[in-house]
Amino acid sequence: MSNDDVLLDTEERMEKAISVLSNNLSGIRTGRANPGLVDSLKVDVYGSSTPLKQLASIGTPEPQQIVIRPYDTSTIKEIEKAIVAGDLGLNPQNDGRIIRLNVPALSTDVRKKMVARIKELTEESKVSIRNIRRDANKAIDASEKAKEISEDDRDSMKESVQELTKKFENQATELAKVRESEVLDA
Repeated sequence: MSNDDVLLDTEERMEKAISVLSNNLSGIRTGRANPGLVDSLKVDVYGSSTPLKQLASIGTPEPQQIVIRPYDTSTIKEIEKAIVAGDLGLNPQNDGRIIRLNVPALSTDVRKKMVARIKELTEESKVSIRNIRRDANKAIDASEKAKEISEDDRDSMKESVQELTKKFENQATELAKVRESEVLDA
């Protein structure tokens, strides 16, 4: 791998780690209804596990309610089971055509648990970013050992990898701060 390839691969993998964190944080409940709470739920239909957003349209007609309209009404029972099994603390109300989920206001205890979960997810993301840094540093060391790059190039590349690490760890922290304030202020 060339120097640029190592740095490019490192940056892409770190961006993916931030993307995963962002996606996971969108599934954390605030006091308001948000389609992100349920759209990533997996539903067992047609012999496979399918994301809910591929089986139904999901909307929020009111600030405290999520409405799920299955494209195929025969899947409504499986969708309902997935919501209950998803342990979201939401009670599905099924009228045969649509499912309504009323999102209750969060208690102080639930808010604290959500903030703790946000911190957990953020730390997992940072660990992932650090693992990517370790892999990049190993590749850089291997290049230097194989006499493909000089010691100076190795040091400057490692510096670049460290800068990327700091940049993406800061992004993770910022995403977490924003989500925490949404949970606490909702």
